[in-house]
Amino acid sequence: MTPPSPGPYGIGIGWRPEIAGFVAGLPGLRFVEVVAEALAPAGPLPHGLAELREGGITVVPHGVRLSLGGAEPVDPARVAHLAGVAAAVNAPLVSEHIAFVRAGGLEAGHLLPLPRSREAVAAMVANVRRTQAELPVPLALEPIAALFDWPDDELDEAAFLTEILDATGALLLLDVANLHANARNRGGDPRALLDRLPLDRIAYAHVAGGAEQGGFYHDTHTDPIPAAVLDLVRELCARRRPPALLLERDGHYPPAAELRGELDALAAASGFPAVT
Repeated sequence: MTPPSPGPYGIGIGWRPEIAGFVAGLPGLRFVEVVAEALAPAGPLPHGLAELREGGITVVPHGVRLSLGGAEPVDPARVAHLAGVAAAVNAPLVSEHIAFVRAGGLEAGHLLPLPRSREAVAAMVANVRRTQAELPVPLALEPIAALFDWPDDELDEAAFLTEILDATGALLLLDVANLHANARNRGGDPRALLDRLPLDRIAYAHVAGGAEQGGFYHDTHTDPIPAAVLDLVRELCARRRPPALLLERDGHYPPAAELRGELDALAAASGFPAVT
């Protein structure tokens, strides 16, 4: 089955209020992604986002607070919020993370990695199924960047992800920058991982910048895309080009010319038409 894509195939960008004017001026833009928790399902959309939607630009909600990998069942109110946002923007799909953000009533404030264990697979699958039952559209799952592995891992990354996707029927949101970060910080060959992932399940892909600090590579979303990440985009597209790729920028926004250059570089690396 061909995964649903965020609108017509091509390059998109994460919508943020700080760059709403820039995003609105991209002539070839066909889709954007927005943090789901930043929208109110029953209220009006932010002005710039509403104009994009009215102009036919597809909006994909991206959740960050469901804690799908947590041991506790997902919060029904949070699931209902994500479902409501999807309906409000007429999204073709929504996305969330293979991670947990809370445990025992405590909020971490960050996306935390799961141990790659059978128990973690079972907890993740149960929460994904609970969420899917309430969503009006398909769900794509994003593996996160992490600085460490848990000592009780039973599965490697490819087997862990594939088991979750197979058991839930969920789609894959592949973050190419996360592949690079994990290879730098935790070891492994990201190209070998690409060879073992179900690339036919990718709904779309993230690409972002990062920086070295304290002996680790941090997926910052505030720095330019490194050449090594663009190389991985080429490697991915040579195997199976995703339906769409999205540039993530969450702060320290460069001048418009530099941001257009990043979008152009992503289009060139993937072979998609430029949006600028």
